Amino acid sequence: MIVQACINGARPADFHSASPLDPEAMARDAAASIAAGAAELHVHARGADGRETLAPEAMDRTVAAIRRACPGTLIGVSTGAWIEKDDLRTLVAISGWRELPDYASVNLSETAAPVVMESLRQRGIGIEAGLASTADAERLVGLDHGGRVLRVLIEVSEQAIDQAFAVADGIETVLERADIRRSILLHGENATVWPFVERAAARKLSTRVGLEDGKELPDANVAGGNAALVAAAVAIYRAR
Repeated sequence: MIVQACINGARPADFHSASPLDPEAMARDAAASIAAGAAELHVHARGADGRETLAPEAMDRTVAAIRRACPGTLIGVSTGAWIEKDDLRTLVAISGWRELPDYASVNLSETAAPVVMESLRQRGIGIEAGLASTADAERLVGLDHGGRVLRVLIEVSEQAIDQAFAVADGIETVLERADIRRSILLHGENATVWPFVERAAARKLSTRVGLEDGKELPDANVAGGNAALVAAAVAIYRAR
């Protein structure tokens, strides 16, 4: 079990005053998150204009800065289709990375997921298979990648707790029936962040927290930043 820190995501600059949006800020924030108890990092690189990008220059600079600040820590990135808004640009960008992340998340809901996964695999980059629905889970099974991914990322966007839990249960059922036995990282977003942290801890699964997923602490107060969110999640795990 681990707590992963997702330090920025696609959030705009005004989401939180402590959102890290350049390599140096991400490196400082990553180090603080690791000190607070995070075991791994998930980051979204930004270009000079502040927008998300997979472009090699920005990705290389970001990954290198975080590696210097957090030596030995696994670093993950996103390959979300919304970032480059073009499947070919996404693949070209991945082929040009020089400072390779340890793993990358791939959303199975996206059309180009199979080819993106193969591109990452050819470069020796691990894959977090992002599943937001039972259809995503079935697709993973059908692609025969279930046994070859680093882990499964169950990430539920539904905000009603009962509905969100039902979706997560459905995904796990599909994986179990297909005998896909990879580690699972379970997380929610916004209203479901902490219910899913509690659920993951109770089930001895990994989870993640950070400003990508939400900015409030379990008591509904706004966190000072990613380190505070990580510390709160770690405390939940330690209480089990």
